[in-house]
Amino acid sequence: YLRETHFFTSRALVALVCVVLLLGVVVVRLVYLQIISHEHFSTLSEKNRVNIVPVPPTRGLIFDRNGVLLAQNLPSFSLEIVPEQIDDMDKTLAGLAQLITVSDDDLESFRKRLQERHPFESIPLRFRLSDEEVARFAINRYRFPGVDIQARLTRDYPFGKIASHAVGYVGRINEDELEDLDPSNYSGTTHVGKVGVEKSYESLLHGTVGYQHEESNARGRVLRVLQRIPPVPGQNIYLTIDMDLQMVAESAMEGKRGALVALNPKTGEVLALASVPGSDPNLFVNGISSEQYQTLQDDPDQPLFNRALSGQYPPGSTIKPLMALAGLEYKEVTPATQVFCQGWYSLPGDIHRYRDWKKEGHGATNVTSAIMPSCDVYFYSLAHGLGIDRMNKYLGYFGLGKKTGIDLPGELAGLLPSRDWKRAARHEVWYPGETLITGIGQGYTLVTPLQLAEATAILANRGTIIQPHIVHETRSSGGAEFFPQTGTPQGKVPVAVSDNWNTVISAMEDVVNEPGGTAFGIGRGATYRIAGKTGTAQVFGVKQNERYKPQELEERLRDHALFIAFAPVDDPEIAVAVIVENGGHGGSAAGPMAR
Repeated sequence: YLRETHFFTSRALVALVCVVLLLGVVVVRLVYLQIISHEHFSTLSEKNRVNIVPVPPTRGLIFDRNGVLLAQNLPSFSLEIVPEQIDDMDKTLAGLAQLITVSDDDLESFRKRLQERHPFESIPLRFRLSDEEVARFAINRYRFPGVDIQARLTRDYPFGKIASHAVGYVGRINEDELEDLDPSNYSGTTHVGKVGVEKSYESLLHGTVGYQHEESNARGRVLRVLQRIPPVPGQNIYLTIDMDLQMVAESAMEGKRGALVALNPKTGEVLALASVPGSDPNLFVNGISSEQYQTLQDDPDQPLFNRALSGQYPPGSTIKPLMALAGLEYKEVTPATQVFCQGWYSLPGDIHRYRDWKKEGHGATNVTSAIMPSCDVYFYSLAHGLGIDRMNKYLGYFGLGKKTGIDLPGELAGLLPSRDWKRAARHEVWYPGETLITGIGQGYTLVTPLQLAEATAILANRGTIIQPHIVHETRSSGGAEFFPQTGTPQGKVPVAVSDNWNTVISAMEDVVNEPGGTAFGIGRGATYRIAGKTGTAQVFGVKQNERYKPQELEERLRDHALFIAFAPVDDPEIAVAVIVENGGHGGSAAGPMAR
């Protein structure tokens, strides 16, 4: 009996020690969890209960100068997935594809964003769901934890392709853009400006992201919003463009390829900026299909190409008023100096003939009678007298060969040739014959339609240079205003004798208003006086003894048609530059568009 009692007591003591040790372990663990690691685990617990969700701001609207809406936000439904709440992504995507239409492009874009975003962020799979698709998913919502329908605002451009190159468009944020954007301010944002005003003023249009603290249950369903920091909407932007004028410009150029830029010479405001053909920016907002994009890329008319800012063309005879002013300023000629045009010009000691467009010639010409019918021989002679160095310097005053600095992306600088440029680019010396053809806007010289419009505005201003701009003002929801440009003069073209302006501008008036002018007739019936100059730019060279016969050429090999003009002459309110690709003669093709 004593032995059994001792054995039982020993076992009881061992059991008691084990219980005490185990209780000690529990107590130590509780101390560690509840005291030492209290802050860490309470934070984790709070995160399980409360989610911090970014609230993207409403993008600012874009208007024309008169308040016509050019870019708006329309409500739409998108199907979105939170990756960290999905156990089997492939199974989920397959199930969703049975309920709503999910294209291969949608899947590809989703998987790309899946690699770029945090797993707790909501990632769109499909935009702009139909009411039927929303209802179909709502019935089956219980089958797809981590997937939900979100009501969002999507960008819309009510005028479609009209002014599309100026306004631009937004598109889904890609991987390269994510590296440049502020990740905190773009949390929850899916789109960013790609081109045009949408891109250049992205920081103002986007706004500032907000946040809300949401309480959720164990299944991830939101129970209530605990705290909300509202987002700051983007600012509304008012452009300098007049949409009525823009539609007139694009209507005039319908069926053509080219560009038209109209400026207010007094302020530098862009009144119209047309590049035709264009494309519908709505196609790009939520992701264009590969087939649609390839069709646009392969289109020989290049609807995605902004000809107004990035198209580079020989200026042709539109450069002649600038050349005439240079000749008068450097005293190479006077208003009375005459040059006899017999239909061709040769350099001293050279038998090569540089032909005039008029085979029989223009006879005796001075600066006025040379500009009006666009006599090439007069300007061959003037270019020879000026030389390329002085030509390069003086034409540069009018903005040729450099960007205007307009507040739009994608502008190119064109090309104003010089000895140094040719030596660096071609590793060749400059030849005298190249000076002659530069004097009539051919050869290496290239300008953009915007540059040509700026040069025309400088002529209209009699030398005052004002930088072009397309945004007039921005307005925030609080009423604050920002004026990016004020029309402040940026400099002045040096002209010692003010009458030289009168001589050149009077000759440009004759181009439009006098018989024999290359654009005679386009001003007929106008209640104001127009000053203009036509231009024709060769697409390919013609041999010495051959004649240019446009009717025998393929359409895309014909000359480009150019025209510059401003009006009214006595108090200019508008300066216009038009380029019609393969349009032929500037007076008949481009002139009526400017009118």
